[in-house]
Amino acid sequence: MHTANILNIDINPALKDSFSITAIDGRLFEDDFLRRISFNELIFVQEGHGTITIDGKAHAIAPHSLFIISKGQIYAVSDDNHISGYVLRFGDCFWEKTPASAANCKAVLYNDPSGHQQMQLTAADELAIDSLLATTLEEFNSPDYVNKGDALAAYLKIIMIKVANINSLLHAGHSTTENKVYRQYVELVSKEYRNTHEVNDYAGKLGISYRQLADLCKRCGGRNAKDIINGQLVAEAKRMLQFSTKPVKEISYILNFATPYQFSNFFKKETNISPIEYRSQFVKIGI
Repeated sequence: MHTANILNIDINPALKDSFSITAIDGRLFEDDFLRRISFNELIFVQEGHGTITIDGKAHAIAPHSLFIISKGQIYAVSDDNHISGYVLRFGDCFWEKTPASAANCKAVLYNDPSGHQQMQLTAADELAIDSLLATTLEEFNSPDYVNKGDALAAYLKIIMIKVANINSLLHAGHSTTENKVYRQYVELVSKEYRNTHEVNDYAGKLGISYRQLADLCKRCGGRNAKDIINGQLVAEAKRMLQFSTKPVKEISYILNFATPYQFSNFFKKETNISPIEYRSQFVKIGI
C-alpha cells in the first residue's frame, strides 16, 4: 500500500449536481493513493478481486458484495484491484431531495459505516440491487428534463431502503420500534460524538435507560452501544492523524478528551498503536 505524504492524499472533487452512477468493469483507480471522499459512495461488486483499505482497515474485494463508504472516510485500493459492477456517489445536498421517509435508512448506513463497511449479498438480494442500479444508471444517462433530479432522488431512496433492509436482516429478531430507536441512536452519535462519549447521555436524549439502549444495540446492530461511539471517535482521529498536521494535543481537544494522555490511551487501546506511531505509518510531516 502506498505510503502517503499529506500532500498526496487526494480529495475527490465535488460531484456535478451532487450525484453520479457509473458501470465499471476494470480498475476502480489506476493507483493506490489514499483518497478522502467529499460524498457518500456505494460500490456494488458483482465480480472482483484486490483490496480496499478504508480508514486503515483492509477489506478483500469479494464477488457479490457491497461497500458502504461515507463522506470524509479515507480509502485506497490495491494495485491489483478489478471490479465488475457499479459505483454510486451522492452528496448530502442531493440526499435532501429524497423523501424524508428514507432518512433513517441512509443514517444507519452512512452515519456508522464501520459497522457494515462491507456486506455480502444473497443471490436474491444481488439480483434486486443489480436491477435497481441498472435502472438508475439508465435514468442518469437519459437526456435532461425538468424533474430528472427528483426522479434520480426517488431511485436513490429505493436503493437506500433496500440496502438498509439487507443490513437489518443480518441482525434478525428485533422489532420495528427497536430498529427505529437504534437508527436514531446511530444518527445522534454521528452528530454528537465530539460533545459526549457517554452512553448514558445518549440514552437520556432518547428517553430510554442505559440498559434498554445497550440491549437494543446488541439486538439490532450486533454491537455494544459504547463501541458505536468509540468507532466514530477512532475513525475521526485516524482521519485527522492522516490528513492534517494538527498536533495530538489539538486532536484530543477537538474530540473532547480531558487530556492528550487520555486520548492517547484510548487510541492505543482501540487500535493497538499510539497516535504518533499511527501517523508515522501514513504521513511524513517533515520534522
